[in-house]
Amino acid sequence: MVLQQVAKPTIVTRPDPDALAELGVPPERIPRHIGIIMDGNGRWAKARGLPRLAGHRAGTQNIRRVLEACRDFGVEVLTIYAFSTENWQRPPREVEGLMRLLSLSIHKQLKELDEEGVQIRHCGRLEGVMPRLRRRIEEAVERTKDNNRIILNVAFNYGGRAEILDAVRAIVREGIPPEEIDEEVFSAHLYTAGLPDPDLIIRTSGEYRLSNFLIWQAAYAEFYVTPAYWPDFDRQELMKAIRDYASRERRFGRLPDSSSG
Repeated sequence: MVLQQVAKPTIVTRPDPDALAELGVPPERIPRHIGIIMDGNGRWAKARGLPRLAGHRAGTQNIRRVLEACRDFGVEVLTIYAFSTENWQRPPREVEGLMRLLSLSIHKQLKELDEEGVQIRHCGRLEGVMPRLRRRIEEAVERTKDNNRIILNVAFNYGGRAEILDAVRAIVREGIPPEEIDEEVFSAHLYTAGLPDPDLIIRTSGEYRLSNFLIWQAAYAEFYVTPAYWPDFDRQELMKAIRDYASRERRFGRLPDSSSG
């Protein structure tokens, strides 16, 4: 089952002037949609002699800090890769711990996130998700659906290939003629329907892999890889990523502006 999420209100960003001044990037150069592959929790914990779950706990706590920074900078959508369809292959105890962490995080933070105008979306499948967590995800999506300060799109039990398969199945079920299927129709059947494609994808921990994350939507995204583990990825690290993004020329298949002929 995929949680049906209809079109949402237009996001009205209200960047913090002091934050923008510190960032030093013009508002028009700020990415609308940032996706983050939150990697390195386990290695962060190991380096400190802690169990892996302690790393996941620290990583979960960091989400709020990065979300607040994105809001201050005027980012419209933050998609976080919280749990992939491949993560089910991890030890059952670790999987259960991850589920409980997210469930507890939603329970503790939902009221404040709602009051701060955060619109929460779920990106992925709900099959296999423990019932309590599933109910809390559904509650969070429903309760915040009309908020318009920033979207927190949580990719949980998500896989890019699974998303494409689910989109194809939905199109087939609807009986849409092949000649009517274009990129717009296909995109409307993805988990991210109604959201802009990511402008910037950040991966922490120094790994250069997409790991089945937003593989359709990331066609023209800019990539930024940092050696920082996710629990250490703070406001300063985010500013480095945005500054790097703002310095690039996005071509979308075109020649550079300086090219001729």
